[in-house]
Amino acid sequence: MNKELFLGVDGGQSSTTALVADASGRVLGRGNDGPCNHVQSAAEGREKFIRVIGGCVRAACGGEFPAFRAACLGFSGGPADKEQILREILQVESLSVTTDARIALTGATAGGPGIITVAGTGSISFGRDASGRTVRAGGWGYAFGDEGGGYDIARKALRAVLKQHEGWGPSTTLHEKMLAATGAADANQMLHMFYTADWPRKRIATLAKLVAAEAEAGDEIAIAILDQTAEALAMFTNAVRQQLDDPRQVSPIGNVWRSRILTTAFQRRMQDFPFVAPLLGPAAGALLEAFALANRNVPLTNLPESEK
Repeated sequence: MNKELFLGVDGGQSSTTALVADASGRVLGRGNDGPCNHVQSAAEGREKFIRVIGGCVRAACGGEFPAFRAACLGFSGGPADKEQILREILQVESLSVTTDARIALTGATAGGPGIITVAGTGSISFGRDASGRTVRAGGWGYAFGDEGGGYDIARKALRAVLKQHEGWGPSTTLHEKMLAATGAADANQMLHMFYTADWPRKRIATLAKLVAAEAEAGDEIAIAILDQTAEALAMFTNAVRQQLDDPRQVSPIGNVWRSRILTTAFQRRMQDFPFVAPLLGPAAGALLEAFALANRNVPLTNLPESEK
């Protein structure tokens, strides 16, 4: 490739996606691989990081590994331990290594002002106004925060099941549904299962969909959990909103938002603040950030459907 090229990468906990575009903003290719969010102090983690990033870039470039005018790569877990490695493996004139929240926001708003509130395994709210000022709230991790994320929802559900099991809490259909989903004989066994390597946080978080289903079926405990979730997510979002000058809108990101009951409860708390679906995905957001590094403002074209 002899063209001036731009690279955007979304490096997540479950997968990594690279997009390559020419100077006009036309996307030339997409590469996808497994997670790259590994501890980089270990030789094995470093090797896997390099292999995943390299594989994605080559796939997006038709097997080549060209030089880039600008590149932006966003990672879950932060960029601090990755920039030096990337400078060693990439040929790039201008490089930005940032967080997954920043590129998700840029994609959701196509580079404009706004807020994203992420509710996946964990949670965070992140926003930017027209001046470029950014503010975040939440995202403290499962031990000290992540209220409103899937893991937090599943944790609340387990507590409700344990209370029923021990006779000091109300009855909930979550008891039967969570035992069936995990294959546990009783709530006590399920609790111990969740402390094993077979049930990492991401897998536990998938049980949030059971809470959403039981809420739809009318279970009062499940409805209350989702209401608490909406309250936490609204608090994060409003904390960001109040510190920015006209952030304009909030966009939801993450599987937790698939719950109609939760989304309705959240929007009720946000009143008239616009609730807008993301315009583009995070890899496209990273690509827009790469163009901004080169002081280019071009629309992206020929985007894969998965990035829209």
